[in-house]
Amino acid sequence: MATHDIRLDMTQSIVNHILVVEDEQDTALFLKTLLEEHGYHVSLAKDGGQAHSAFSMHKPDFVILDLILPHESGFEICEHMKQKESHVPILILTAIDSPESRQLATRVGADGYLLKPCNPDELLELIKEISHDLWEQEHLPAAKVNSEERIHFFCPCGKKLKVRSKHRGRTMTCPSCNEALMVPLHD
Repeated sequence: MATHDIRLDMTQSIVNHILVVEDEQDTALFLKTLLEEHGYHVSLAKDGGQAHSAFSMHKPDFVILDLILPHESGFEICEHMKQKESHVPILILTAIDSPESRQLATRVGADGYLLKPCNPDELLELIKEISHDLWEQEHLPAAKVNSEERIHFFCPCGKKLKVRSKHRGRTMTCPSCNEALMVPLHD
C-alpha cells in the first residue's frame, strides 16, 4: 500500500463530521452534496449563532467557514472555536482575496484559506492535508517539533519571509508585494 493510500485511509478515519458555516444557500447545498458524496457527514450553519451551537453540541472533526456572515464575521467565529477546541481544523472558504484577510485568518487560528469559487478536488485534498497535518502535530511528538521549525527566505521584492517548515513546496503570497511565491524545499 502506497504512502498516499495510507494517508487517505487515515484521513477518512480522522474526519467524519464536517460543519459548513455558509449563509449562501446554493453554496451551502453544493458543499453539503459534494462532501456527502465523498463519505462525510455534514452539518450546515448559516450564521455565528448556529455555528457556535452546532460546534458545542455536536463537535465536528473539521469546519469549513465563510468570512462574510450575518451578525458575526468568520474571523470572530474562528477565533472563538479555536479557543474552545484548538485541535479542530478550520478551513476558511471565502471570496475575499487579500493579504490582510489571509494574515488575520492565520492570527485567529485558521488552518487553511481557499478562495471561492473553488475546485472541488482542491477542496477535498485540502481537507485531507489539513486534517492529516493537525493529527500529526497532535499525536506524533517528532512531527510536532519539526512542524515548529521555521524556514527563512526572501521575496524578490526584498521582504524577508518566515514560514513553518511543513509549508515547504507550497505556494504563498508575499504580504508586501502580493506576488505568488513557492516556499523553498531546502534552506
